[in-house]
Amino acid sequence: MKKLLVIVLCFWALPGFAQVQKVGPPSYFGLHLRTLFPTQFIGTNTLTLEQDGFFSTISQRVGYSFGATVRAGLTDLISIETGINFNQRYYDINFSVPDSNVVGSSQLGFIEYDIPLNALFYIRLSDRWYSTAAMGLAITFKPTNVQTFEQISGTPHRFIHTGLIRRKFGADANANFGFEFRTEKKGFFYIGGSARVPFAPIFDMIAAYQWQGTERIAFGEMDGSYLSLDLKYFFPNIRNKGTQFNNGPIE
Repeated sequence: MKKLLVIVLCFWALPGFAQVQKVGPPSYFGLHLRTLFPTQFIGTNTLTLEQDGFFSTISQRVGYSFGATVRAGLTDLISIETGINFNQRYYDINFSVPDSNVVGSSQLGFIEYDIPLNALFYIRLSDRWYSTAAMGLAITFKPTNVQTFEQISGTPHRFIHTGLIRRKFGADANANFGFEFRTEKKGFFYIGGSARVPFAPIFDMIAAYQWQGTERIAFGEMDGSYLSLDLKYFFPNIRNKGTQFNNGPIE
């Protein structure tokens, strides 16, 4: 339902943004798809917990993001870029109690929304090719805690992993660089990469092992940094009927 709401909002806003025309630098509306890659270069993608012989390792997997993007032109080569994005992350969890010869695994999914606010700079490479660089902040919203429960079949051994959110709202530093091909009638096509670094852990991980009335609990902080491959498409501006301005979408 949450994914559907984001898609509906994107396409509900499309007609209004696609018809923006004004004197001076134009503004554009687009959609994006992003693949999220865990990395050790800008953060820690694996968390290892241990408590009295109970071990648990949580590793970030490849995730994805999609949403809507709006560019508001300030000059021919500078814009403000914002939008709204849905982010889906996945984690592999491996746990063990070596003294009891117990091992197991599970998976955890985590949802986050963000609204970026970036300063975007263009470098014109040719008539239709541009390189772009952007940097700014993203306001994030984490709607709910997450949890996974596993019991080893035929045994009393139970494992509970909980991602506990400290604050629903947060902020990330983000930067991206890429290239785009511009056409007047078919819009803009963009490919690039992004880096995202949260200012705080995205959640606290609580790992619990229960057996015959006893419990062992380990705590840790999950880093949410990632690199991504970004694909974007910006719709061409639609000319309104009547008197038209001379400036087109490409100067």
